[in-house]
Amino acid sequence: MSLPPVAKKEPLVRSHHGDAVVDEYEWLRDKESPDTIAYLEAENAYAEEQTAHLAELRQTIFDEIKDRTEETDLSVPSRHGDWWYYARTLEGKQYGLRCRCPIDDKDDWTPPDLDAHSEIPGEQILLDSNVEAEGHEFFSLGAFTISVDGNWLAFSTDTRGDERYTIRFRDLRTGDILDDEITGASHGATWSLTGSHVFYTTVDEAWRPNQIWRHAIGSADDDVLVYEETDERFFAGVGSTQSDKYLVIGLSSKITSEVHVLDAADPEGAFRVVLPRTDGVEYTLEHAVIAGEDVFLIIHNDKAPNFELISVPVEDPTDRTIVISGSEDTRLDDIDVFARQILVSFRRDALARVGIIRLTDDGLGPLTEIDFGEELFTSGVGGNAEWDQPLVRLGYGSFVTPGTVYDYVVETGELIVRKQAVVLGDFNADDYEQHRSWATAPDGTLVPISIVCKKGTPRDGTAPALIYGYGSYEASMDPGFGIARLSLLDRGFVYAVAHVRGGGEMGRHWYDDGKMLNKRNTFTDFIACAEHLVAEGWTSTQRLIAEGGSAGGLLMGAVANLAPGAFQGIVANVPFVDALNSILDPALPLTVIEWDEWGNPLSDADVYAYMKSYSPYENVAAHDYPAILAITSLNDTRVLYVEPAKWVAKLRATMTGDTQVLLKTEMNAGHGGVSGRYASWHERAWELAWIIDTSTSG
Repeated sequence: MSLPPVAKKEPLVRSHHGDAVVDEYEWLRDKESPDTIAYLEAENAYAEEQTAHLAELRQTIFDEIKDRTEETDLSVPSRHGDWWYYARTLEGKQYGLRCRCPIDDKDDWTPPDLDAHSEIPGEQILLDSNVEAEGHEFFSLGAFTISVDGNWLAFSTDTRGDERYTIRFRDLRTGDILDDEITGASHGATWSLTGSHVFYTTVDEAWRPNQIWRHAIGSADDDVLVYEETDERFFAGVGSTQSDKYLVIGLSSKITSEVHVLDAADPEGAFRVVLPRTDGVEYTLEHAVIAGEDVFLIIHNDKAPNFELISVPVEDPTDRTIVISGSEDTRLDDIDVFARQILVSFRRDALARVGIIRLTDDGLGPLTEIDFGEELFTSGVGGNAEWDQPLVRLGYGSFVTPGTVYDYVVETGELIVRKQAVVLGDFNADDYEQHRSWATAPDGTLVPISIVCKKGTPRDGTAPALIYGYGSYEASMDPGFGIARLSLLDRGFVYAVAHVRGGGEMGRHWYDDGKMLNKRNTFTDFIACAEHLVAEGWTSTQRLIAEGGSAGGLLMGAVANLAPGAFQGIVANVPFVDALNSILDPALPLTVIEWDEWGNPLSDADVYAYMKSYSPYENVAAHDYPAILAITSLNDTRVLYVEPAKWVAKLRATMTGDTQVLLKTEMNAGHGGVSGRYASWHERAWELAWIIDTSTSG
């Protein structure tokens, strides 16, 4: 076996608040340097050499994922206008197809039972991503938006992984692609009511979506700048209400938001502000018709930390009527509004739930929670394209229940199973069990853990285990089903998700207690969860692997420094491990908006000192570390490749012991890693093989 690559040292001094720091690996930030590329390629070659003995296991796991997956499949059709819309996958094809077929009986809301292996009468293939991806090593579909009349498609593609999209337009009556082409766009595209115009977003030099533009279909005129957000803390986005009556510009920082609206039938009109931004107040809105009156339904957190739902007249948003009051134990997340019902998404006890409010001639009925009957689950709303429909589409799943699509009949409360994801082979949900457990953090806070394993897995500390964590941006890690995970569970693994502070599982306070100057709670919560699994006999420190990505990669780097003996191995995917250095540089992508999440170490000496105390790169020390697998992508614009590259270089130069440290860089991908489902399965098989091998090396 060859020795690991050794990165050269080029000392660079960084000084802030009287603190001078020598950074020996900052030279790796130069993406165009041949030395940088040579180092990354050397690390890739070393990682392949070090894991060559896992090639057979990787192929076996890939085959398991593939053999359990229904490769030729169809989604449950969703009704919109005169068509049923659905997605297809075909065996052997990396990417999906978007299709539609005509509605036979407009009075029948039962989706057609389509056979994925048979010809579908009247089927139109609206977009074949395999065709669009030809000739490109990376492909991502961004916008896929049908005009209200069903005649036009706006779609956007990214072939580098840098999240800069090209928008194109297809006339669905002829199949022709228009000459119109918009380059350098951000995610999404929104049609005006008549289909005459499309609104889209572009980004500034820091990759912040900051401008909203209007494009006239088929026109040679220059696109019109509709809105520009000059506050660097705010992102801009554009969409429409479920009713299609209003176009909506949403402006948001991490803690503040503002919404502008425009009648969608008047695309060249002027947007107006609904409620002016107030620092620390967040809100979103939807349009509803209640007792014959047009209103905006607004979810906000003004004096309601877990948010409340109010109704306001469209012309007077200061005249508030409370629909759902704020609660200490329930976090309101979102609403989906229809002509005859409102679906409310909310969180309680670290679970994503859905409730429904019926609209009557007199106004609003009570909120009724939909009961799915499992201890651990995740549920949500999706696939509802019509404003006036007698049933609503819901999604559901758990650690042991494959993704399930329901239609909820509003009139009767009946839940109709439209489809459950097929798991081929000998999978039987009854062979597995899931549990909720609670770890005690150092400050006494109880931290929820979601656990799944195969029935009969021993509780004597001998089982290998994988514990996953994130803990930032109020993002919740819900207990959903995963086919690839079965390759761990069937080998005797315990899989656990630590719902640490900084996430959103337990409400807004859970998020606040894991951000800014409370960020260390995220790390100590995760360590407490790992220790709890060991204390309860689920696993041992010699068999426990930790995994996290992006901001969860920061968590991985932090716990590697704080409690290296708690884990046998750590997988850090696109990890935010040079956090202090990145947040100090407002010229880097997305830095300024991040100050509301982490604090501003550039202007605040206390924030600087606090971040320096936990930032993984700053705190690499001369002690033994668990085995580490760091994975990144060269074209990632959210967490730059340089962060894990510097981290690995410093680990190798500083740590004691001889545990394995690997860096694997995708040279043609972005933040989400490789594209294409087969490529993604190969990538996950690569990671799982390393996890399995490392868990047995203790």
